[in-house]
Amino acid sequence: MTLSQKRARFRALHKSGCFVLPNPWDMGSARLLQHLGFQALASTSSGHAWTMGKADYAPARDDVLAHLAQLCAATDLPVNADFLSGFADAPEDLAVNVAHAMATGVAGLSIEDTRVEGAGLHDKAFAVARIRAARAAIDASGEDVALVARAEILLHDATRVSEAIDKLVAFADAGADCLYAPGLTKREDIIATVKAVAPRPVNILMWGGGHTVQDLADMGVRRISVGGALARVAWGAMLNAAEEIKAGSFAGLDTGVPGKTMNGIFGGMAG
Repeated sequence: MTLSQKRARFRALHKSGCFVLPNPWDMGSARLLQHLGFQALASTSSGHAWTMGKADYAPARDDVLAHLAQLCAATDLPVNADFLSGFADAPEDLAVNVAHAMATGVAGLSIEDTRVEGAGLHDKAFAVARIRAARAAIDASGEDVALVARAEILLHDATRVSEAIDKLVAFADAGADCLYAPGLTKREDIIATVKAVAPRPVNILMWGGGHTVQDLADMGVRRISVGGALARVAWGAMLNAAEEIKAGSFAGLDTGVPGKTMNGIFGGMAG
């Protein structure tokens, strides 16, 4: 698909129903998820950082931009960028970086209310100014890129749900196309969030079991992502097998996917 077609398809996915947006961490995992039939993908900052041997948030802006360009080139699916805090605090600097992110070919990008330097989050007024700046940058480009605004407070204190919802409502008013508060898990809180920002779609992060896709769809959730969870599963399998090797056994290698299977998947894909 052309870039404009990818972006139009991504926009359409948010209009009704519920879709899963799994998070690849490199070109191969992106192509594998396309092979499995998913409709769109999202990058994961943690998953990408681990491929570089770094902790989450450690990679520089240009490293992330290069990674996004690789993901977009690797797949025919639309890609949503986990763009962290936008690698800038000031709204005007954030707007510049949003333009750089759009140039990689993403169909959407998320901006957190996390401070670039130091711990903590931006207050609501400043966080809203940042979302307005990101919205203005997208509008000025003329590109149909979806803006996702993230309120990260529940990752610091899971009890502050009403504060997270309040921020999301303000982000929606500032022009965000999709709202996202990582850490929402309780049914009543998810439903309250969906109602508060309607008709804007809500993204829910799933780290493990608890809700099914159908459960979340019934709550009114439009899209579901998994963050670094798939990457953690892959790293976990490697760690377990490597620990067995260190202990003297190669039995853990028996759980691997046959090379013939992987070659068949990637060998049968165009590009």
